[in-house]
Amino acid sequence: MDAALQTFFDESHELLTEMESGLLQCERNHCSADTINSIFRAAHTIKGSSGLFGLDAIVAFVHVVETALDRVRIGKVAMEPEFAVLLLNCKDHIDALVAAAANGHCGSHPLLDARSTELSMLLQARAGSVKQAGASNKNMAADARSLEIVDTDSDVAATSCWHISARFKPDVIRGGMDPLSFIRYLTTFGEIRGILVVADAMPDVASFDPETCYTGFELAYHSAVDSQRIRAAFEFVADDCTLVVLPPHSPVIDYLRAMPESSHDPERAADILVQCGSLTPSEAKRAFQDIAGNAHDAVSKATITDAALVQAESAKRASATERSVRVDASKLDHLINLVGELIIAAAGANLGARRIKSVELQESTSRLSELVESVRDSALQLRMVKIGATFNRFQRVVNDLSRELGKDITLLVSGEDTELDKTVVEKIADPLTHLVRNAIDHGIEPAATRASAGKPATGSIRLNAFHDSGNIVIEVSDDGGGLKRERILAKAVERGLIEPGKTLSDNEVYALIFEPGFSTAEQVTNLSGRGVGMDVVKRNITALRGDVEIRSAEGKGTTVSVRLPLTLAIINGFQVGVGKSVFVVPLDMVDECIEFTAEPGHDYANVRGQALPFVRLRDLFGVQGPSGSRENIVIVRHGGIKAGLVVDALFGECQTVIKPLAKMFNQVKCISGSSILGNGEVALIVDVALLMQKVLSRSARVA
Repeated sequence: MDAALQTFFDESHELLTEMESGLLQCERNHCSADTINSIFRAAHTIKGSSGLFGLDAIVAFVHVVETALDRVRIGKVAMEPEFAVLLLNCKDHIDALVAAAANGHCGSHPLLDARSTELSMLLQARAGSVKQAGASNKNMAADARSLEIVDTDSDVAATSCWHISARFKPDVIRGGMDPLSFIRYLTTFGEIRGILVVADAMPDVASFDPETCYTGFELAYHSAVDSQRIRAAFEFVADDCTLVVLPPHSPVIDYLRAMPESSHDPERAADILVQCGSLTPSEAKRAFQDIAGNAHDAVSKATITDAALVQAESAKRASATERSVRVDASKLDHLINLVGELIIAAAGANLGARRIKSVELQESTSRLSELVESVRDSALQLRMVKIGATFNRFQRVVNDLSRELGKDITLLVSGEDTELDKTVVEKIADPLTHLVRNAIDHGIEPAATRASAGKPATGSIRLNAFHDSGNIVIEVSDDGGGLKRERILAKAVERGLIEPGKTLSDNEVYALIFEPGFSTAEQVTNLSGRGVGMDVVKRNITALRGDVEIRSAEGKGTTVSVRLPLTLAIINGFQVGVGKSVFVVPLDMVDECIEFTAEPGHDYANVRGQALPFVRLRDLFGVQGPSGSRENIVIVRHGGIKAGLVVDALFGECQTVIKPLAKMFNQVKCISGSSILGNGEVALIVDVALLMQKVLSRSARVA
């Protein structure tokens, strides 16, 4: 039950995200019937699942939302932007109710209950009379005659109730479902006027199996909903239930044909219909006479259509289930850790095979390494997710903040299919949120200012993602006023961050806004100004072994580029040696290796007619001991810029398991982590991004 409840919480989050996406479309007047139905289905599924777990607070509130949405579906209420905003608030409250249940607060909660009442009253004022689930439903539905054209022919039933025939398969209880819970759920949006339990399959006591279902139900059901809504109440047991739903005033013969007993005992079937209240005795007699005269007639077209729809939906769900399996993230993390240890063990075995110079053992360890690499790639792929889900959450952020600030802003998204490690996605969400909020508050100008500058009144913010040299680059762009370079410089001088008159490049000037507490905002708002909190953004991105860069043109806009590794666990590396120390360079950043040739005293080399700046790792990390007889340059590329690393030896490609450095080594520059070699020694992983910044700043000083 605990596992099933956790699945409910996970699925509810997905459904609420889908619901939010649809409501945002409606808020922008891009609402279609399909969108409304999608929103309604999400709410309906959450309510149904909540009922199965006895989460009455969720059922009660979602019922109010669902009823309001149902009135939109049938055209009695218009989905205006203001109504969509109200429903977005309701969606947020459902999210809070689900979160409370996930934290163990399944009962009454004063604050949440008060919010439920407040939103329910607002919905009632907007969408008309709505009753909460669990309240009396006697006056809930309009007369069902308003839904159907009444045929006055005597062959049509006089009842205004729906007839529901539900026969559950024997294994439904073993599957974890309680048939009675679905019957009880029907009372949340209608009234059961009559019910009969059909227990003809019940065995004697000696043969009775408590885990087998022997019963079926025949119901006379009064409600203003449609057939699809009633069928949806049984969607969780669609594969384990034979369901027939007949509308009010159906031909009396159809009631009898809907009964499984009609094929072998039509008189018994007619008696059941009278007992549950769907037919009067005279109607049942007339139906019995008709079916006796034509025993091989098929069920009416409407009934066949109902059954076909249920079967089609069932097949669709089964197909979707077969294609995916929900796995707990902690299990994937454990798998990645084990694969990492397997890589280290395989490297040790390979090293041992080379030492004893056994050709057969070397061939075996080589094959083992290939298989381990394949397992590594497959394991990492399991944890890769598309960044589109993260991007889509910002639709709501932009929608709410632009409304609050009185700005008209559009969010444009591209590269949403770009994949990266789930752990990275989770940790980058907060920094991206801060960047988007800054772009809305301080990047996009008011409409009047934009008009005077010849810009469209509607501002735009763009989120883009793409792969580059083994990294993922995420860009947050706006077409606003851009950063004020001179104002940033003046503020930096005022705070003593730079000396007056010092010449800085644009990148160095814009990098100043990442200093703690730095801001050029003229007034404080409830949102962060550009620079306020940006030091936290920088720190969080650096903790992910990433870096951030700003490009801006005054009056045209700003682009913040965040560059991150695809994964935090295992990478392909290139091992190099300096003295007795081994370093690892991420392989995706390595362009080529050449023999070291440079004039004495110079920090650049001539590579095919181009000047290549380089850094000696020996000097950078203070490695002791004599240099090798033949030095090499490893040319690395990062962000479109090339530089060289001067090393003593080249050891070649390797699979590198990234191990974080202890806190005491946090201040070590140009090192992003460590790895364990096959012989048990530790190799340090070079932070190419930070090293590239050193090269650029040195070049700028020389210039």
